[in-house]
Amino acid sequence: MKRALELAALGVRGANPLVGAVVLSADGRILGEGHHRGAGTPHAEPAALAETLRRGNDPRDSTVVVTLEPCNHTGRTAPCTQVLREAGVRRVVYAVHDVHGVAAGGAQHLREAGIECVGGPGAAAARMLNERWTAALAGRRPFVTAKSAQSLDGRVAAPDGSSRWITGDRAREDGHRLRRLADAVLVGSGTLLADDPRLTARQPDAESVPRGRSALRVVMGMTPVPERAAMRGPGFVQLATRDVGAALNTLYEQGVRHLLVEGGPRITSAFLRAGAVDELFSYVAPLILGDGAPAFPDLGAESLTDGLRWIPDDAGGPRLLEFGADVRLHLRPPGPQGS
Repeated sequence: MKRALELAALGVRGANPLVGAVVLSADGRILGEGHHRGAGTPHAEPAALAETLRRGNDPRDSTVVVTLEPCNHTGRTAPCTQVLREAGVRRVVYAVHDVHGVAAGGAQHLREAGIECVGGPGAAAARMLNERWTAALAGRRPFVTAKSAQSLDGRVAAPDGSSRWITGDRAREDGHRLRRLADAVLVGSGTLLADDPRLTARQPDAESVPRGRSALRVVMGMTPVPERAAMRGPGFVQLATRDVGAALNTLYEQGVRHLLVEGGPRITSAFLRAGAVDELFSYVAPLILGDGAPAFPDLGAESLTDGLRWIPDDAGGPRLLEFGADVRLHLRPPGPQGS
């Protein structure tokens, strides 16, 4: 189970939980292993079984150790229970029950099919790994990723308003990767009017994200969107509200389970003030502006003790990555939301 948890942490946070799986022979040898790489890609159990076959091993009568109860529904992929049955697995050990209503009940289904199922080992660590995903699901709102690109002194634009480009090409390519992972990408009306973004995801990366996915493009705010705006067209939504909770409720009802908040700074700060950000990717360039628009305005901190000290997050990606001269920090929120 420890190895399955290590594999789970290699995955991608968002619409689905982080899950890892290991296939064991009767004498305890590892036959194969895998993890879930993101929405639309194989779940951990099928990935581990496929790796077992690629290694030339037979999964029949094996034990599959997985960090989450196998799913029992058809979504973008077949039910894991079906894959396990067809592979001839003898025993399944899982850490925690699946809390997702339509996917739950996998263990009971497998028992009825004659497969032994044991739950509980590694439960505390597995729950901690996915606590923000679980909380978002329980709250019936999308899992929220926020992204910011800023100078060394925390500015997202120079005093004259120019902001393209603070970071370099490689950092921006990684930002497009984040867009491809999300169900929807959200900006404020101020960013729309200033930059007229397309919010499309370029530089496809088949290794981590299935091709052909196109995120919903969302603008939040009361300002009317120009008819010729670059982001208009199929898959465009305007949320005529400034309330974060209302926006999240509307998007959840439209099927959004993973939302990327990409800017600008006032919208990002609104989500931070609401306690609605589940992870933060901060791209920092070795550039000093001295003045200009701050990355996170109006958070209400009057002293150091009022500030929120975010925590480096190793799960779902490295806590620190270099992209040429730029760096990317992967952070989780402090307190109950990220503890």
